[in-house]
Amino acid sequence: MRVAVRASLGAVRTSLWAAVPLLVVLLLLVIVRLPWNGDLGMHAATVERLRHHLLDPGNPLVDADTPSPYYSPWTVLLGCVAKVTGLSVFVVLRLGAVVGLGLLVTGIWRYARTLSGHRFAPPLAVLCVLFLWGTQLFNWSGFLGLNSLALTVAYPSVFALGLAFHFWALLTRALKASPDAGWEVYLGLGLLWAVILLSHQFTGVVASLGALATVIGARVGRHVWLRLGAAAAVGVLLLVVWPYYDFFALFRVGGLEDIHRALYRDLLARYGLALVGVVALGVRARRDPRDPLVVFFLLGAAVFALGGLTGHYSWGRVLPAALIPAQVAAAVEVAGASRGAVRAAGAVVLACALAVGVWTQIGTLGYVVGRGALPEAVAAKYREPWAGYHWITPWVRYGDVVLAKTFPSRQIPAYGAYTVAPGYPDFFLSDEARREAAVRRYFAAGSSRDERLGVLREYGVRWVVQRPGDGGLAAGGGPGLRRVAAGPGGQVLYAVVR
Repeated sequence: MRVAVRASLGAVRTSLWAAVPLLVVLLLLVIVRLPWNGDLGMHAATVERLRHHLLDPGNPLVDADTPSPYYSPWTVLLGCVAKVTGLSVFVVLRLGAVVGLGLLVTGIWRYARTLSGHRFAPPLAVLCVLFLWGTQLFNWSGFLGLNSLALTVAYPSVFALGLAFHFWALLTRALKASPDAGWEVYLGLGLLWAVILLSHQFTGVVASLGALATVIGARVGRHVWLRLGAAAAVGVLLLVVWPYYDFFALFRVGGLEDIHRALYRDLLARYGLALVGVVALGVRARRDPRDPLVVFFLLGAAVFALGGLTGHYSWGRVLPAALIPAQVAAAVEVAGASRGAVRAAGAVVLACALAVGVWTQIGTLGYVVGRGALPEAVAAKYREPWAGYHWITPWVRYGDVVLAKTFPSRQIPAYGAYTVAPGYPDFFLSDEARREAAVRRYFAAGSSRDERLGVLREYGVRWVVQRPGDGGLAAGGGPGLRRVAAGPGGQVLYAVVR
């Protein structure tokens, strides 16, 4: 009997060690495909602008001289790589995705090691962070379910989250080493904190809550508070002097609540598996109410709940600050449980939760092998990525202005063109509403030919992308449009004829 149990445990341990490399390989293959969805066009456009005008890139989406919060230390670095190497933006994004993925996996690993000395805690933490979500797929930047990660792996949010895990690990080690950890360590942590905030502001809030929880749990003395204050001052200084956008102007931004309302829907279906981690947090809280993971979870849950109660739905982006500590707690508690029966029970519950999470996320395989190669039950969970607008590039050049509706406007700037109205909310574009109204006016059924031509002239439009049912000008007949190419879904590229 004991031999059989040992053999079973050995098989589980072997599988655990093999799972993380297999997941990394899967995600590397996803990066090769780089499935298009969500904000990829925005980030590609940002790197494209920096490649052409590193010091003064202007608005990434429309032909306007405005700052943008997307010009972060990370995207500036990628822009430099694109400028120096001459590589295409999508190749550079793939390289950035590899770096971001590496930072994320090694960051989770290092953070778990600061919380548990058990050698199975780090790989188990990686699995929990990727699979302890819910029974319903939910993809959003900064949310690390495997399917969401596959679609956002080239985003700055993944880079920032990877840095955040390293930040928490380094801060934990510095606090444990005090007073031996010198001023330079804390000043470096302050700079790292600012880089995270500049690279992805919502993740920066998550990183800040995690850091605060780490400090509260460490019960630091006065000399450490002085060094932490210096670290914060250095970080704030970098935020103040960052030349590409005014970080503190973001606190005055509104209009994001409707977009983020979805974060408060179907909570149990999307995040229910993380309740296993909440139980683990309860165990840790009984041992130490100021446990860093417990405090981290409470801070994140409080901000998330407050956002829902007050209608500030953009605060829902802080939800990873509640999910991550629960996911990591599940891993370190199961890995480090001392009593055999407790450990076995915890392992069984966690294994079942992970199995459900794996099945929920298994459609991610389709980004590597294609839907047709998947079994029917797996293919049903696969979500087709966006097609992209590479088909317009033989004609549309860098800096050309294209008039299109919102959805194509989210992708077209990735290829170097501008659109009349931005496909995403733009905090620093003062005439955003006017531009959106102009696009609506162009496509509106009641607009006259002169009104439509006026929109084309006002914004220097050279190309129009539209479907037959969209409205707008018809091709032919003097000043107007000339059909150039056809794309997916009945879309047509028209050249503007003056």
